[in-house]
Amino acid sequence: MRDDDTIDDQHAHEGTTGRSDDTPSSVQVGVLRGIAATPSLRTRLGALANPLARRGRVALATGVVTCLGVAAFAGVQALPGDRLDPVAAQPVLAERAQEAAASRGQARTPVTATPTPAVASPTAPPSPTATAKPKPKPKPKPKPKRIAPVAGLDETQMDNAKAIVKAGRKMGVPRQALIIAVATAMQESNLYNYASGVLPESQNYPHQAIGWDHDSVGLFQQRPSSGWGEVRDLMVPEYATEAFLSALVEIPGWQDLPLTDAAQAVQVSAFPWAYAQHEWRATEVVRAILA
Repeated sequence: MRDDDTIDDQHAHEGTTGRSDDTPSSVQVGVLRGIAATPSLRTRLGALANPLARRGRVALATGVVTCLGVAAFAGVQALPGDRLDPVAAQPVLAERAQEAAASRGQARTPVTATPTPAVASPTAPPSPTATAKPKPKPKPKPKPKRIAPVAGLDETQMDNAKAIVKAGRKMGVPRQALIIAVATAMQESNLYNYASGVLPESQNYPHQAIGWDHDSVGLFQQRPSSGWGEVRDLMVPEYATEAFLSALVEIPGWQDLPLTDAAQAVQVSAFPWAYAQHEWRATEVVRAILA
């Protein structure tokens, strides 16, 4: 055997068995010729193609109807095994389109939403300030009773006499002590609050007159150098009265002494009998103040 024969045999073997789907050309040509030569086979192929063409026409008609706005009624579809004539289906589709348009034209009754009942919020407790009673306004202090001057005194003198009586009542002394104190102030200062020209310091405090009797100051002309107190204190009528009455009640039997003697025992004046002349006026003043 020749080498080339061997090679030809190998190629021939690979050509027929190398691929399972390869068919010899001679066989393919024979099959095509057989199909063309057989009329019954062509008829069967045409029958298979007709349903497909008809189905394409139905799909085209359905697309046109969809463009006209009746896609909702395109539910009429041909089943895979059915045959649908597009010419016969057109009246049905048109009728359904008119029904859809009529249904859209009908008046629709608006739906009224039921209002949700409002839930009442719990009432907040009243604040304490809202229910609290307003505080009562403080009552204005009563104005001091204005006592008309008596016994020939002016307003300033009467006010100083009232300061003496007020201080004595605060101490709780009897009426006789108040009369002795007013009579003594009438003699010493004529019921004016004196500062001293010798003590310029005394003029720094409220005063109504200036005297030059040594360092004597105030309603009772008490001298700071004699131990009666500080200048700033003796210039206050209430303090000066308390100093005088404290010394008076220390004298044994002062209540039984004549007014002038009781006053002299406290003041040690160069004119001891001068106090007696003011007793009746002092009594009238104290009576008017205590009335």
